[in-house]
Amino acid sequence: MAELLKKSKEAANGQAPESVPFPSLDALHDACRAVPRTRDFTAGIENSFLHVRVALKTVLDPLTQPLSWLLDFSLRVVEVVPWWALVIALLLLVYFVSRSWSILVLVAATLLLFGFIDHLHYALQTMAIVFTCTFICILIGIPIGILMAKSNRFERLSLPVLDMLQTLPSFVYLIPLIFLFSVTESKLYGIAIILYAVVPVIRLTNLGIRMVDGNVGEAADAFGMDRWQKLAKVEMPLALPSIMAGVNQTIMMALSMVVIASLVSAPGLGVLVLRGINNLELGVGLVAGLGIVLLAINFDRVSKASMARVNGTLQPRGESR
Repeated sequence: MAELLKKSKEAANGQAPESVPFPSLDALHDACRAVPRTRDFTAGIENSFLHVRVALKTVLDPLTQPLSWLLDFSLRVVEVVPWWALVIALLLLVYFVSRSWSILVLVAATLLLFGFIDHLHYALQTMAIVFTCTFICILIGIPIGILMAKSNRFERLSLPVLDMLQTLPSFVYLIPLIFLFSVTESKLYGIAIILYAVVPVIRLTNLGIRMVDGNVGEAADAFGMDRWQKLAKVEMPLALPSIMAGVNQTIMMALSMVVIASLVSAPGLGVLVLRGINNLELGVGLVAGLGIVLLAINFDRVSKASMARVNGTLQPRGESR
């Protein structure tokens, strides 16, 4: 420290400022060996995590095992059920959700294209993972969003966590999970996808309930509704368009994370993208990437059509035009 102060005084007397090092950990270590270096700091974080890894794994293993079962079951369905049955079921689901013939034709054409280029099986695996993880995100995200809307304190505590999850680079999610779970366990990539994709549905559920007109809440109170009836019959239906928008964004983020999760044995189109990178197979990587784009377009159109149906249902009849 004394050497650093001496150098700063010399710089103040006219010496070039480039000769004065920034007081980083490494620079302070050069001046005083008691100060840890940067690599000592990062090694300390790693050792701390490894110290609690066994206890953390003991707690998380039984809690996350149902996620592995659900992901394995959905992928097993893709393996066992004939492709034509899965395609028919998907088309029926699309029409039930959207009630749009144009979107049904778009999805059918996309699945037909996947079949022609022998990518249908990979695409069905990707969709199975996205559907499963989105379902878990909805089960987790909507209750958390409701709690945030009902408690300002809980919202203040949750927002920093959500900000961290939303801004953390997607590859970083995999680093601690690799130390906790085996690469062969599907919950490894399932947890990463859920953590990455759950934020939009939480935020927009909170926003949708908070934006419900206060006069509507007062009217519900005047009719003698308790807080659960008010939530279920008034606030949730009015917030449903916002919640559906959150589900749409969650689907998109889950799909983007599936590709990265292929680094840790997640099946689907991401495997082909990874193969194109590892083996420098340009065509394989580009075709698989374009297939993911087509899937994203289909997910977006179907979810937006369902949002339009929800808005049309909630809109008063006198304003239907």
